[in-house]
Amino acid sequence: MPTISLSQYQLVYNSLSFAIASMGGAFVFFVLSRPDVNEKYRQAVTMSALVCFIAGYHYLRIFESWKGAFALQGGMYAPTGEPFNDAYRYIDWLLTVPLLLAEYVALLAISRQKAEGMTFRLIIAAVLMIATGYVGEVSVDGTRAIWGAVSTVPFVYILWVLWGEIGEAMAKESAYVRVLMRNTRLLLLATWGFYPITYLLPMLGVAVGSAVVGVQVGYSIADVLAKAGYGIMIYWIAKAKTDAV
Repeated sequence: MPTISLSQYQLVYNSLSFAIASMGGAFVFFVLSRPDVNEKYRQAVTMSALVCFIAGYHYLRIFESWKGAFALQGGMYAPTGEPFNDAYRYIDWLLTVPLLLAEYVALLAISRQKAEGMTFRLIIAAVLMIATGYVGEVSVDGTRAIWGAVSTVPFVYILWVLWGEIGEAMAKESAYVRVLMRNTRLLLLATWGFYPITYLLPMLGVAVGSAVVGVQVGYSIADVLAKAGYGIMIYWIAKAKTDAV
């Protein structure tokens, strides 16, 4: 880990704190709001709550690891020798990204068999995307870009399913629900598109300290939007479909 300035340290510290508060608040909201939607849509809201609970736990671990990795020395934060464990993020994504995709499919007006098949394929693609991305994240032999490219393949497949097969299923929904589902897909695309940009920072000639800070802040913002924000969109869809019954 590099030596970083006080402002850089505090920026990451506060972004992690913000993520913890956001995930915790969203978890409480989804638990309390679950009775507001029709029983057949409650599974999706439950998954939103579970995503935020898992993410909140891992952000607590990341927060503690960040505090332990640095110590204030002469106005700068220097490494303590205790490694910063960023693998918590990938463990979190391995658990939450499949749930994010599953909760979206759970709201579609399609048969159970088709929904299960679609969910299974999306989960496999998500696991491959995260696993290969992690290999590149921890690589020390200059293969980060290669693994990033490999990780992009399942990512593109997920987008193809979201805009292809799921797009066809959306045609069966009301006009208002279609708008909500379209906006939810766009939110997912925008937030997920932010991850590869952050992933590439260490390869773009950014100073090591700035790259470390940029990665942590970037991932934190994207996670809040992709989990808490996405979960709220899922709740609005479930509520709209409930009110339309």
